[in-house]
Amino acid sequence: MHQFGDQDPMSTAFFFGYGSLVNRLTHGFDPAHPARARGWRRAWRYTADREVAYLTAIPDAGCEIEGLIAPVPDDGWAALDQREHAYDRRDARDWVQHEAGGVEQLALYAIAPERMRDPDGTHPVLLSYLDVVVQGYLSEFGEAGADRFFETTSGWEAPILDDRATPRYPRAQKLKAGERAYVDDWLRRLDCRVAA
Repeated sequence: MHQFGDQDPMSTAFFFGYGSLVNRLTHGFDPAHPARARGWRRAWRYTADREVAYLTAIPDAGCEIEGLIAPVPDDGWAALDQREHAYDRRDARDWVQHEAGGVEQLALYAIAPERMRDPDGTHPVLLSYLDVVVQGYLSEFGEAGADRFFETTSGWEAPILDDRATPRYPRAQKLKAGERAYVDDWLRRLDCRVAA
């Protein structure tokens, strides 16, 4: 797999990450910058491309989601597209606000509306995936930003599979005790169905 440690400093093509790509431990794209996408919210959905549910961005005129943008060298798009293979890559320049300079192209990955399905018992959310996402938001935006992640995400009625002991998510990370407690507290607050 292509390694992204050595970025082309002149790259003008960026992605906007609003899920696992917010966690810098899952990729080597650098430098990353905080950003906001207006008119979007996150939702838990699944498609025929994956066995489990995952986050996508869906239009919502009254919502705004935080994330990161980072440059992608020309030879890096193939690997990023492979990582995000269940999504369509969309032009996001009109929706994403940021302070980074030199951004000429900006992509957001989202599931095509006609391919989205609501999560169910055979297509649950992986807790190991949720952990990675929340760890990223805690690191980048603090607890207030992680709170906003939960508040600007739909679909918490989805079943959640507790796979922490044996993570199924390929980029799973080890959470600190406080990070795990934070995730678990939010799942209780949202009355989520978590099953082993």
